[in-house]
Amino acid sequence: MRVTWEQVFAWRLARQYVSRPAASSVPELVGRLCGVQAQVTSAAETAVALRSAAPEDGAVVRALSNGTLIKTWAMRGTLHAMTPTGAAAVLPLIASARTWEKPSWQRTFGATPAEVAALTEAVGGILAEAELTREELVEALLADKAFHKLGEELRSGWGALLKPLAWQGAICHGPARGNKVTFTSPARLIPDWPGSAGPDVAAPAAITAYLGAYGPATPEIFDAWLSRNSLRKTTVRGWFAELGDALTPVEVEGRTGYVLTEHADELAATEPATSVHLLGPFDQYVLGPGTGDTELLPKAHRALVSRTAGWIAPIVVVDGRIAGTWEREGDEVVVSMFDCAPLPKHIDAAVERVAKAAGLDKSAVRVAAVP
Repeated sequence: MRVTWEQVFAWRLARQYVSRPAASSVPELVGRLCGVQAQVTSAAETAVALRSAAPEDGAVVRALSNGTLIKTWAMRGTLHAMTPTGAAAVLPLIASARTWEKPSWQRTFGATPAEVAALTEAVGGILAEAELTREELVEALLADKAFHKLGEELRSGWGALLKPLAWQGAICHGPARGNKVTFTSPARLIPDWPGSAGPDVAAPAAITAYLGAYGPATPEIFDAWLSRNSLRKTTVRGWFAELGDALTPVEVEGRTGYVLTEHADELAATEPATSVHLLGPFDQYVLGPGTGDTELLPKAHRALVSRTAGWIAPIVVVDGRIAGTWEREGDEVVVSMFDCAPLPKHIDAAVERVAKAAGLDKSAVRVAAVP
């Protein structure tokens, strides 16, 4: 089966509800995307609002509050808002990489595998019936002298020591207490929390969900999205192979990947479409395939999207490819096209849509040239 990149991009835009916003619930939207990055809450809200036929302010926060979404450290060690079933599918796979057992991780964060295991058990016990701020959780842990040497790292807002615990299902974010983050256990927060299955059991659900939004893709691209390629290549390829006829190989202009067989005919029949969309920071449209995908994002412009300190800029998507960035300045939407290109046709409708999603009363477009 052979398709063009223009077909792939048009298909992804539709599958991800970008070209066709949906009347679906917030969990359904988030589930289709395999989660939305939520280190910046407003970015998660924008991602959902832009894909919703009737966007509502604070929709993601409400879904987190009522337990239909869960916020936890997931793909690539970043905070995501996910459906409980989505989290239960990917967390065991990420945990199976055992990144905390690597010497480089131990040197950086100062904890041995045995100490992480002890920390996982202790935190799981503390949070089984509690919802604590970071300060309260650290205080409870430091009551045990065995954890004293980890105090500084435990207090860090980056949460490096807590990520392995999240991947093992011992901790997640709870409802905010004012402006303070709280932590609890997934089993306490989610009434029907499915728990963590073994990675071989969880892998089919994670892979099929990913390919349903970001296919065609290879095992290596899937693992880059999941764990920054921390898993054994043979393991991930084995998971793909186990899916057998459920996957169909697709050649896209010389590059081969897999799509779900149930979507193969739909992809083949997709017509390339002329379109312009503005998507917010940390949007899954670029994070799914990754900023290193040069068909999606030209290498020369990658640094304009993937910036310092892990910041992923808001993007301008023209005919499926990333062609610029944008920023909000007050009530203005400032669009910067790559290579000083002129503004594309229909940019006004795209700006109006993002302004509505961001809750702006009015908007204007101003061009900023990019050297």
